[in-house]
Amino acid sequence: MVVVVRVRSAHRRRVVLLLLSVTGIIIIYRRFSGQTEKVKISREQGLKVNSSQFTLGGEPFRILGGSLHYFRIPRAYWKDRMMKMKACGLNTLTTYVPWNLHEPERGNFQFTAGLDLETFLLQAADVGLWVILHPGPYISSELDLGGLPSWLLRDRNMKLRTTYAGFTQAVDAFLDQLIPKMVPLQFRKGGPIIGMQVEHEYGSYAVDEDYMAFLKEAIESRGISELLFTSDTHEGLKTGGLSGVLRTLNLRKLNYEDVKYLESVQPNSPVFIMEYLTGHFDGWGDLHHIFPVEDMVAVVREVLRRGMSINLHMFHGGTNFGFMSGAVAKPSYKALIASYDYDAPLSEAGEYTPKYHLLRELIGRYSRAPLPEMPALRWKESYEAAIIYRHLSLWDALPFTHKPFKCRSPVNMENLPVNNRNGQAYGYTLYKTTITTGGLLKSGNNIRDRALVFVKRGFIGIFNYKNVELAVSDGKEPRTLSLLVENCGRVHFGQTMDNERKGIVGDILLNNVPLRNFTVYSLDMTSSFINSLYRAPWRSFPHKPSFPAFLQGRLFVDGYPSDTFVKLPCWSKGVVFINSQNVGRYWHVGPQEALYIPGPFLNSGLNYVTVFEEEESDFKLQFETGPDLGMTIDIQ
Repeated sequence: MVVVVRVRSAHRRRVVLLLLSVTGIIIIYRRFSGQTEKVKISREQGLKVNSSQFTLGGEPFRILGGSLHYFRIPRAYWKDRMMKMKACGLNTLTTYVPWNLHEPERGNFQFTAGLDLETFLLQAADVGLWVILHPGPYISSELDLGGLPSWLLRDRNMKLRTTYAGFTQAVDAFLDQLIPKMVPLQFRKGGPIIGMQVEHEYGSYAVDEDYMAFLKEAIESRGISELLFTSDTHEGLKTGGLSGVLRTLNLRKLNYEDVKYLESVQPNSPVFIMEYLTGHFDGWGDLHHIFPVEDMVAVVREVLRRGMSINLHMFHGGTNFGFMSGAVAKPSYKALIASYDYDAPLSEAGEYTPKYHLLRELIGRYSRAPLPEMPALRWKESYEAAIIYRHLSLWDALPFTHKPFKCRSPVNMENLPVNNRNGQAYGYTLYKTTITTGGLLKSGNNIRDRALVFVKRGFIGIFNYKNVELAVSDGKEPRTLSLLVENCGRVHFGQTMDNERKGIVGDILLNNVPLRNFTVYSLDMTSSFINSLYRAPWRSFPHKPSFPAFLQGRLFVDGYPSDTFVKLPCWSKGVVFINSQNVGRYWHVGPQEALYIPGPFLNSGLNYVTVFEEEESDFKLQFETGPDLGMTIDIQ
């Protein structure tokens, strides 16, 4: 027998939970203001389909879920976001597992610190939330390459999301590490996991009829016995289905034709909207997308009225820290911003929104017991501006990068011999060669995704998907031509993913002659690289910076650090590091004007703010109490 007693006091309300586990049965006593409710749940029966409804532990159960991604939230805030989810009346947390973050190099697995998935799931259980896990391997999620590791693309014949041997072998190696950690956390083993999703929206991709069956067997053979799901839009419901796996629907607006179609291809089963889209992601150069609160709540109200299950995607978006954000390919390439606020019910910084309050009121009407108290919000601080006091040119930082690599023709990032021969995943790559003439320089659309071009360290222009030609001034003496290429984010869905290699992916022509004999520097901007720059020959003002450059300022925090937002007016484009931690990109094209800095990223006292700026700056960083996601546009 296991007895766990928890006592929580919130103002005048006293909540007592008494859990007794006897031969696989959990008895829960809930006491709210003197009234006690007794619920018995058997651990012998997990989540099951019983005609038009779910049962859990043998009792009727409706999934009221919300998506929360641990890798987009500081670990110190995991439980805060979960408690706010619970207080909104939700009973289930859904989360993706980003393979690319957990295995940044082949065979190098990371499951600690902010990637400690086991602790995250145990905290969910502690809060009283069930879990539906999306282990991938592909998850989309607006992540670089949809969450697949870039080192897969070192194989020129790679076929992602298929039964191509090079892909399935890598998937098996990852699942060998991930699934054994999840097995003891299943519902019938006493854990919070009540279900797992097999891949993500494969019906709209569907290039290999054996692939989904391979994944199902891979998951089940490693010990997963809880209910499995697939997840698709209307168009993918038929081809994305799998025998023995429950189909679920993804949508933003409740179209009854979608629901009827799901019921026709999967009769006598509950309708579960796995991803009800509460908002949308944003791309650089776009406006900030918002989904009107009244439209969102109207759909949830109808779903609840009809007795269906639903998962709010996203309930809380969080932040694309570092370089994790992806990109879209259609109608043209567009990289995504650092914020993943998503116009979700809980904002990027964990603030309650009108969506949250209306959802809580609506869901509360269907709850058998009063909802938990809403956790208090955290204080936000507008710190004194950080003044840039020293700078370091890109050229002076090169000795602190990986050992440069020499090659006759350009080599793409993924195939560079760096990071234990796993290539370069993110950041910038500098390609240097020598020219002896001027003329017309053509990229041939072989720059992925954006390059600053220099002759003798003098800036001459930008290559991107639209600008593919530059003029080089005449000169017969040997001169250094440099191209600083940025991976702005790999496309996260669609048929082009197999070709999402970055850097220079083909010949660069000068007067129609391919350039040769390159020296390549990998600038992946890791924390260790930023830390190494403290030994570099920084220059103090009044010496004028030579861009691109690293610029550094000091932020002083008096007392316990609070959340804040850093704003960079009159800066151009670059990356911000707080105490060597990459918090994301900024760009004057918007819409995002301020980057979220969580309090746990700051130290009490002195903090160093390092900025890599490509073109120009005003040498001051402002800190504010609220976000600035730019001008808005309604999602139609």
